[in-house]
Parts: sequence; C-alpha cells; structure tokens
Amino acid sequence: MSKHGKLKIIPLGGLGEVGKNMTAYEFDHQILVVDAGIMFPENDMLGIDYIIPDYEYLRVRADKVVGIVITHGHEDHIGAIHHVLNDIPAPVYATPLTRGLIEVKLARNNASARAQLHTVEAGKSIELGPFKVEFFHICHSIPDAVGLGITTPAGLVVHMSDFKFDHTPVDGWPTDYAKLAEFSQRGVDLLLSDSTNAERPGWTPSEMVIGPAFDKVFSEAKGRVIVATFASLISRIQQVAQAAERHGRKMALAGPSMLDNVKIARKLGYLDIPDDLLVPIDQALNMQDHKVAIMCTGSQGEPSSVVGRLSTGTNRQFDLKPGDTIVLSSHPIPGNEESISKTINRLIRRGANVIYDGIASVHVSGHASQEEQKFLFNLVKPKHFLPIHGELRQLTRHAALAEQVGIPKENIIVVENGQVVELVGNKIKLGERIPGGYVFVDGESIGDIDHGVMREREMLARNGILLIDISIDKYSGRVLHEPEIITRGFVSPEDAETLIPDVRKRVMEAINGGGLDSEKEIVTAVKNYLHEETKRRPMIFVTLSKA
Repeated sequence: MSKHGKLKIIPLGGLGEVGKNMTAYEFDHQILVVDAGIMFPENDMLGIDYIIPDYEYLRVRADKVVGIVITHGHEDHIGAIHHVLNDIPAPVYATPLTRGLIEVKLARNNASARAQLHTVEAGKSIELGPFKVEFFHICHSIPDAVGLGITTPAGLVVHMSDFKFDHTPVDGWPTDYAKLAEFSQRGVDLLLSDSTNAERPGWTPSEMVIGPAFDKVFSEAKGRVIVATFASLISRIQQVAQAAERHGRKMALAGPSMLDNVKIARKLGYLDIPDDLLVPIDQALNMQDHKVAIMCTGSQGEPSSVVGRLSTGTNRQFDLKPGDTIVLSSHPIPGNEESISKTINRLIRRGANVIYDGIASVHVSGHASQEEQKFLFNLVKPKHFLPIHGELRQLTRHAALAEQVGIPKENIIVVENGQVVELVGNKIKLGERIPGGYVFVDGESIGDIDHGVMREREMLARNGILLIDISIDKYSGRVLHEPEIITRGFVSPEDAETLIPDVRKRVMEAINGGGLDSEKEIVTAVKNYLHEETKRRPMIFVTLSKA
C-alpha cells in the first residue's frame, strides 16, 4: 500500500506520568481519540479529587472527532469519559465489559443522555473517517481489554495500551499473538506501547500465582477477611470469590462503585460468582466472622474509600473488629506510597492484621516487564517506536529496550504530553507543541483550579495564615483603634500572645510611615519581622474596614 499524507499523534495524557491516558490521531483534519482516563492526585495536590487531561485541542475541534475508542475499563482509561462527552459528543466504541463499565460511570454522573455507545468485539474492525481500527484481545488485569491496529493512509499504527503476556490468565483468554504476527507481516509503521514496567527485569508473573497467596490468607485468618482493590479490577474480584468459596466464606461487597461494577460484570458474564456466594453487606455483618469475606475499595489509601475510613474509625456501615485481616491487593500508584503506608499503620494501630504486596503475593501487575516488551518488539517488528504510559524515566528506559532489540535510535522518539509527533513519508518527527497539562477536578469545579491556586494551598498548609484587619473612620480616614490580628496554622496560641503585640507595632509603624495606601509596605514589614523571628513565611492578608 502506497503511503501518503501526514498522521499526527497527539499525546494528551499518560506520557510523562502514570494515569489520565488519552491519545488522539489526526489525519486530514479528522480525529480519532483513544481512551479518556483520570489520574489520582499527588500528596501535595490538596483538596483535589482527581485530574483529567487538558483536551482543549479536541474541544475546539469537536466536530472533527470521528470517534472515541476505549481500550479497557480501568479508571486511568475511562475515568474522564463523562467530562469529554460533555464537550465532544462523539460516538464511543468499546468491548462489552468496557462499555458496561462506561455506562455505570455515565449514569453515576448523570451524563448518559448524550452518550452514543457502540459495542465492538475483539477480533472485529470499524471504519471511522480515514481510520480503520482493528480490535484485538490483549491480556491485562481486567477482562475484555484490547489493543488497536489503526490503518491510515500514512501507515499502520499498533496501539498496545496496557498489556502483559500471561499464558494462564484468570479469564482463560491470552493475548492474540496471531494478530500481532499478522500486523508484522503487513508492516507496522509505528508501535505505541505501555512503559509502566519498563524498569522491571524479567517477565511479569501470571495472575494464577495469586491463588495460593489468597488460600494462605483465607486459611490463616481467624476473623473476617476484608480485601481492598480497585473496583474495576474484575479479575481480582473473581479470584477473591473463588478463594471465599474454597474456604467456606460468603462474600459481600462494600462501596457503590464495587457494587455497580460487579453487577454489570456478572450480568455480561465476565464474573462467575454463584448467587448463593454473594450476600448483602448488612447480612454479612451479622454472620460469624470466620464465615465472611468483604470486598471494598481503598487499596491506595484514599481517605474517602472504605479502607481509608476504616483506618480512621469513620466508616458508617461497619467498623474494624479485633481479628480482622485486611488485604491490600494492588501496587502503590507512584506518589501514593506515603498515604498507603500511613493507612497501613493506622489499620494496624486499630488492631487489624494487614497483608500487602510487600509481605505476600496478593497482587500481580497487569503490565509487561522488560522481557515481554522485548518479545513484543520482535513479534511486531515496528519501523518506529513511541513509548507511552509512564513517567519520563520509564519512557526513556523503554526506548533503550527498543534500541537493544535492533530498532534504530533515529526511529525511536520519546515525548511528553502536548508534544505532537508526525508520521509522514515513512519517517517520524516532532510536530507542534500544544497544552498538555493538568485539569484539576475539585468537587463541582473543573479546570477552575490552576497551579497558582495549588501553590497557595501548599503555602497555606505549610506556613499558615495571618490576617490584619485595620478599622478606619470613613470620614477622616484615621485609624480608629489598633489593628486586629488573627493567625491560623502559623503558631500556637501561646506563641501568638508574644508575637502579635510586636506585629501590631510593626503595622502601626508602617501606617505612620506611609499611610493607609501602603498595604504592600505593611505586608513587607510584617513578613520581614516574622521571618526574622520564626524563619517562616505565612501568607499575610490586610483588610481595611471602614466604620
């Protein structure tokens, strides 16, 4: 096939970070979007619920978007779909389970009315404008995950998304190696592949190794077993159900997302859980402890999750009991290590026996390690390679692996979000630069919080605040009485008693020196004094009240 025209690959999320995966392909002003995920906030992102990609490039070209294709149902691939569809009412294509999980998300966010959802089975293909998209099954930690073969006039692109080469997956459905080999025979012009485990040598273990670890936990637990994982980790839910059945325990679900996802996965046949194994959580709480297993969210230490609330004693539905065993079945997302450690410590302090990945094989990654990544290169034989899904160090390491197996260095390109890559004339090169940063979601606020606000929150959290209220006569303009000074999060009440009189003195000196028009001078004088005395810099605000 003769190749012509220019294909733009536009990374909007997932390159230079872990999460909020989103990539757009543009040919002849028509755009195909792959995935629309969220990212969990880092520890210093105070008050932020989650982060979505900056898709302004797509929003202003919404009429050019021919379709949105979703590779699988994890939050870092579908979590932002309701935001995207509010601005870009394009048709969405997904496999049955992924579509079901999207429907749950849209219904929960009252966004289902505008959605045009279409089901595509692995092994099938669709045509959207200049793009022919072939869906092929890949093995991941959720059933019904797919990679994409995207045929364009500029060449064939293989978009692998998240994958591993597991020969004994929980659902018995390994990666479609034959399809990858067929792509190789056709000639793959560009491969985009998951870099999450690019620093990890060897092969990622099979999901099957978790079974014995769960058997050991269930057989040794004297009380309830509470397993925390992502609500979308359907394969893990299946394994817990099987372990509960083998050890004579009933299984209950806690948390709306866990309930909704299990309901849709069972309805579509992706979870095989007998009716008599599942019991409502209220019933489970009244059963003998050694007869119960509870599945819930919170494996990343999220404060609002079931496990997060259990660790602080604020969970409404049930509390911890002596003898409870809590299993955290996931790897820490980069940046979450500290909050997970704190959660584990709180759980132990409250009497729970906590099992996590560091002390037992209760989690296996769903991402390919180095030998699998090398195997993919040799199987697909791409002319060019663009690593995706990972922090910059992981993308760079993945690029080095590609070079090791013979892909020429000039045919490998490492970029971060917002840097457009062009496939043209059988070559890849850098294109334009577009915004590719964070859009913060804080309650109902979407994108209103910027990095300046985040810096202010961080400063408030680190150094506190000092308010100076000056009352003046509205007729004469004179100060009526000494300034009122309030501090929060800066010094203890005892220290404030010593500091505030001196601060008040500096304020009056500044007023006498420059008048009330010199708010900046008042702030500077107080800031200098406080830093001199405490070596800290609280945020200082001056208000003028007229009476």
